[in-house]
Amino acid sequence: MKKLSEVKIGSTAKVVKIHGAGALRRRIMDMGITKGTEIFVRKTAPLGDPLEMTLRGYELTLRREDAASIEVE
Repeated sequence: MKKLSEVKIGSTAKVVKIHGAGALRRRIMDMGITKGTEIFVRKTAPLGDPLEMTLRGYELTLRREDAASIEVE
């Protein structure tokens, strides 16, 4: 499996598992990123961080460090 931070721009991925614990995991899930959610990676900032993605009908910006804790297929 690969991490959300490794998904190429313009690609769609499906969440398989969220790694981590505590506040980080809860915050990611509160943003709507849960198992089975499809995420379209739209673009990245000029320096490569953060990532802008579309999921559940809205746009979300997430740091690569946080995206690395999300396993996708």
